[in-house]
Amino acid sequence: MRILIVGGGTGGTILANNLARRLSSEIRSNKVHITLLSASDKHMYQPGLLYVAFGQMTPDQLYRDERSLLEPAINFHVDPVEEFKLDEECVVTKSGKTHEYDILVIATGSRIVPEQIPGMTEGAETFYTEASAVKMFKKLREIEEGTVAVVVGVPHKCPIAPVELIFSLHDYFKARGIRDKINIKYHYPIGRIHTIENVAKWAKPEFERMGIEYETLFNVKEVDAENQIVRSEEETETKYDMLIAIPPHSGMEVIEKSNLGDGGWIPTNRHRLTMNGHDNVYVLGDTTNLPVSKTGSAAHFEAEVVAENIASIIKIGTPVRDYDGKVYCFIETGHDSATHAMFNYKNPPDLKPSSKPMHWFKMAYNQMYWTSVRGLL
Repeated sequence: MRILIVGGGTGGTILANNLARRLSSEIRSNKVHITLLSASDKHMYQPGLLYVAFGQMTPDQLYRDERSLLEPAINFHVDPVEEFKLDEECVVTKSGKTHEYDILVIATGSRIVPEQIPGMTEGAETFYTEASAVKMFKKLREIEEGTVAVVVGVPHKCPIAPVELIFSLHDYFKARGIRDKINIKYHYPIGRIHTIENVAKWAKPEFERMGIEYETLFNVKEVDAENQIVRSEEETETKYDMLIAIPPHSGMEVIEKSNLGDGGWIPTNRHRLTMNGHDNVYVLGDTTNLPVSKTGSAAHFEAEVVAENIASIIKIGTPVRDYDGKVYCFIETGHDSATHAMFNYKNPPDLKPSSKPMHWFKMAYNQMYWTSVRGLL
């Protein structure tokens, strides 16, 4: 049985390790082979980018060698897939090699596409890449007064990120002693300040406590970098001294090129996590079109379900679990407090008051993550 996993992010790495342990006897007897293909030999802890943007972490703290995170039995290759041939049950990689499979798992993630909004690349700071996070921090250190505007493109991964950003900005400028000189203005594309209703209800009084100005129904149309103005599809505009954008995201280009899903999002069965029309193809994490947050925790919980089902199919001929849409998100509410949200398809999040212990739990998890992707947590 040839199991091929495409993508070495959170979901792909957890899945590979989980399967390697569940199927250890089958691997030793040469009945199962697990191969992981990745675009990089490095694994990044992506939530750490927000800490880099505020000078709380350095970029080198975000990385580990991918091979060091994997069970020895996993065949690991840095060779990104350039074409999926599902009808032939194989993929073709950048090196020109063809990998055949019996079971395929696609966990290719997502990418930022700020170029979809005119002027955003030139006129806005962001923190979704290492380089942009470092650049944003340098810009934050320079600003002394004026308006810092935050705009949100859609869709985007980590839906909590815009709210965490606001708390972090408030505390950062407060620590510098210039909060009274900075107007923070938050813009959100729907009629409340967050897409999840319970998060919006919780965040609104917090924003008001911090003196955050906000405008809803603001869908970014263009950024006029020269005049420092951001305009909306609703024909409103904001003049800024510094603009921070949560850029729109799309799936990976290879997904679109292989005609697997519009926008790079693969149509996925919400419980089985199989690609619609292909029972031997599973989809994890950001790559799915599921109505759940595109977060590392969603990828983690999905990977556990897929690993158990693939192992069960090999051992007894049938899957045994359904994915219930489970997501768990830490929410940083400043530099020394945090809360969390846990929800699934049926149950919305019930947010608790922020606390310092939850913040330290989150800080501890930043290190525990590496144990988590090894499938040990």
